[in-house]
Amino acid sequence: MEIHHFNTNSRGYTIYGGFVSPKQVKGVVVLVHGFGEHSGRYFREVVPMFTDLGFAVLFYDNFGHGKSSGKRGHCPSYGALLGLLEEMLQKAADVFPKVPQFLYGHSMGGNLVLNFAMRKKSRLSGVMASSPYLRLAFSPPKWKMVLGKALLGIWPALTMPSGLDPDGISRMVEEVEAYKADPLVHDKVSPMYTFPIMEAGEWAIKHAADLRIPTLLIHGTGDPIIDVKGSEEFHGNNPQSTTLKLFENGFHELHHDLCRNEVLISIQSWLRQQL
Repeated sequence: MEIHHFNTNSRGYTIYGGFVSPKQVKGVVVLVHGFGEHSGRYFREVVPMFTDLGFAVLFYDNFGHGKSSGKRGHCPSYGALLGLLEEMLQKAADVFPKVPQFLYGHSMGGNLVLNFAMRKKSRLSGVMASSPYLRLAFSPPKWKMVLGKALLGIWPALTMPSGLDPDGISRMVEEVEAYKADPLVHDKVSPMYTFPIMEAGEWAIKHAADLRIPTLLIHGTGDPIIDVKGSEEFHGNNPQSTTLKLFENGFHELHHDLCRNEVLISIQSWLRQQL
């Protein structure tokens, strides 16, 4: 699989990205990674799943993540996150014109792709949200929330430990260890990342009925990081446009969990239906 790399500028940040494609391109997927990680973690399972179906994949590292510039765990604003995603969709249209466009987002990326689909005009053919960050499955310490909200107005770029427990990403010990050993993974988060993402998650659940694009939601019922009930509520508010696939006892990164084969097959099946 040949990877074409590129760097682009967005709001003064250098953004790393790239794309891969099969010989015959049926469509293109723009992939949005989760918080604290990077796009390179999707090349073992997720990217080949798409290319095997005939889909090109355009990927990128968000502000303050992976190989992109910026303070680790900080971004200019939530609007900048959606704006960057819009830029990547335009890049995908430039490289792969006149084919259907899809979004695939995991965790924080799931939050972004769902909000983008509801807030922005686009020609998207479908959206896939994996364990979308709509609501946390745990309650951060109260002092941390109070301090963070105060800092959002006076020091939005201050970063603190995210509190994410790596053991919650997978039931497979080797996947957890690989996550911990990855030099591009970090556990820092600023108020500018934390609170706008949380607010956007609740906004998405409340306004789910406005979604008009076919959307697949996948979530593990055992996810200790992101609350599966958020995905269930989102689906319940718009069963016409959304398909919800739950995986019994699955942890946060379903593509790195014991049920990954079943998960990948479910995504492929849904994509075939959209085409």
